[in-house]
Amino acid sequence: MSFENAIVIGAGAFGTSIASVLSKNFKNVYLKVRSSDVYESIKNHKENTVYLKGQKLPDNLVPALDWDELKSFIEGKKVEVIISGLPTPAIRHYFQDNRDFFIPFLEQEIPFVSLAKGIDTETLELPDDLFYDIFPQRFKDNFLFLSGPSFAQEIIDEQVTLVSVAGRTPKFLNKFMSMMHTDYFKVLATYDIKGLLLGGALKNPLAIAAGIIEGLGYNHNTRAALITRGIVEMLRFGKVFNARPETFYGLSGMGDLILTTTGGLSRNKQFGLELANGREPLEIIQSQRKTVEGYKTTKAAYELAKRYDINTRIIHGLYEVLYNGHSPKEVITGLMKLPSTFED
Repeated sequence: MSFENAIVIGAGAFGTSIASVLSKNFKNVYLKVRSSDVYESIKNHKENTVYLKGQKLPDNLVPALDWDELKSFIEGKKVEVIISGLPTPAIRHYFQDNRDFFIPFLEQEIPFVSLAKGIDTETLELPDDLFYDIFPQRFKDNFLFLSGPSFAQEIIDEQVTLVSVAGRTPKFLNKFMSMMHTDYFKVLATYDIKGLLLGGALKNPLAIAAGIIEGLGYNHNTRAALITRGIVEMLRFGKVFNARPETFYGLSGMGDLILTTTGGLSRNKQFGLELANGREPLEIIQSQRKTVEGYKTTKAAYELAKRYDINTRIIHGLYEVLYNGHSPKEVITGLMKLPSTFED
């Protein structure tokens, strides 16, 4: 093993899968778990039966149910990276409450990497600003943000996967890329934090839309139109946030959008499929434990678009379906009745 110890906060599907990648290069990976059933299944059976049923986890991935247990595991040991697998809505309150635990590690100049793909519905902030608000400004360089086309189940299965990580300095980016590099998983770096985060966030509502159109019986033509016009809407948000256009054509933009609008493992797409079958949004959300980040991100993106006067017909139409009770078919018909214009 090249590295000593890693901490991963959050044992959802993606957090668990990234922990499994870290286990290839680290002596120990400590996974902070919230739920006792997830904890027991990983501890006793080396399987996350709630989020990744049937997927065997490595022996050096060790769950911790509470902070005292985690502290006992890492006492006197060198921790070299911290990963946050929490969804965007949980970031502010969770890390404000546990801020003092993390600051000593940040002082040791280790990377702190967020996997969140969303926009905070309370503040309309992206994950970078959430973390910068919570922690002292001198630690801004520590924070990195990972995104890209990566289904958790396929990562566990060791399918070849490329993702992107964004940060402020080469020091932390290079350190983290070496920690994650395996024969099936590769991380590419960018300095465009806003572009990476916008791509990762906005592809989730578009994946819901992809599920809706598929559930309604539309096929390849419609999906191709959704993907290409979806990228246009991403670019409009990117312009407001001074993001690089190229980022939206890379792994965290086009790459992740293609994956989630076409792949059967997308939670957001599955959510859209169920909406097309007549289920209510909150009914679906409340019936499962898996996070559908696109649901809240749609509302946040809609509010951002209003604030900055961004033309986002797809996001606006999806908002009408999710929050105003409009039927998907009605929204699609309305979009098709809009006057034709020059493509931009």
